[in-house]
Amino acid sequence: MDRINQAIRSIQPPDKRIMDLTQERLDSLTKPLGSLGRLEELAKVIAGITGKVAPELKQKVIFTFAADHGVSEEGVSAFPKEVTAQMVYNFLRGGAGINVIARHVGAKVVVADLGVASDLDTSERLISKKINYGTKNIAKGAAMTKEEAINSIIAGIEIFNQEFENGVDIIGTGEMGIANTTASSAITAVFTAKAVEEITGYGTGIDEKSFLNKVRIIKKAIEINKPDPSSAMDVLAKVGGYEIGGIAGVILAAAAKRVPVVIDGFNSGAAALIAFGLQPKTKQYMIASHCSVEKGHRVILDYIGLKPLFDFNLRLGEGTGAALGINLCEASVKILNQMATFKDAKVSNKDKL
Repeated sequence: MDRINQAIRSIQPPDKRIMDLTQERLDSLTKPLGSLGRLEELAKVIAGITGKVAPELKQKVIFTFAADHGVSEEGVSAFPKEVTAQMVYNFLRGGAGINVIARHVGAKVVVADLGVASDLDTSERLISKKINYGTKNIAKGAAMTKEEAINSIIAGIEIFNQEFENGVDIIGTGEMGIANTTASSAITAVFTAKAVEEITGYGTGIDEKSFLNKVRIIKKAIEINKPDPSSAMDVLAKVGGYEIGGIAGVILAAAAKRVPVVIDGFNSGAAALIAFGLQPKTKQYMIASHCSVEKGHRVILDYIGLKPLFDFNLRLGEGTGAALGINLCEASVKILNQMATFKDAKVSNKDKL
């Protein structure tokens, strides 16, 4: 836990002085006050997070973590668990949705195996931090041991810190793991105390019969494991996933290094719940990219207190929504840095009319 506690202790609030200076700059630009809405808010938040009056977002990274879930044997997904490994290879070949959108926005995709249920071929493009060959079936017992939960978070911290040495200005979170929406639904239900039916969605596209089974399995998992909502580590260990713990670690590490974190969809949101539970200050470093079709995602965002930038009916995961969100973040700081002031452009503002 020392590595985790060190990251937790290092997280400080964003720089209010820088945010005030940023607001002054935004108000001096050649536009009516506040007319660029959320883009202005974003620029101010990013300036405060980074502690820079003129932040630049040149080095963009999406962390896409993969792991399997033992609960997949309960028929809660439309796809077999073998798809997790197959999609990892797709990521490495550059053929997945996240690869396409990341190329579009100029972001690097970091792919890591935290718990795929098979041995993957060695690749210089794949980081191997395998905790185990998938979690255990949460309908029968705890997903993982406490030690494994700790190790999954530490893996995320280590992966981020390694990438940080190469330079990182902003990051996005992403994941891949068949049946991970079942784990994420359980995590969300535990933290928010909402009924399972209110936060569970159709995942990869299951039918109504499978959906009802999924709800039943999640209720069973919570009843059997009795995760403690006051302990994020207990929740992760009992009903979580290795990739979810890894993403939580990335969020903690990024916040400790004053790097903005753009959160993707439902599963990344569940990881955000874990990070928020470990250190509430992480909220100030999170930017919610979008609101997923998965109805539990809105519950997560409301619980943490985050407002999504857009709603495109996305439910792919992988970091696709986060990559699009990073694009908007970059636009916001370019407005801050490149737009002319009334004084520079010799344009009269309303105070001089």
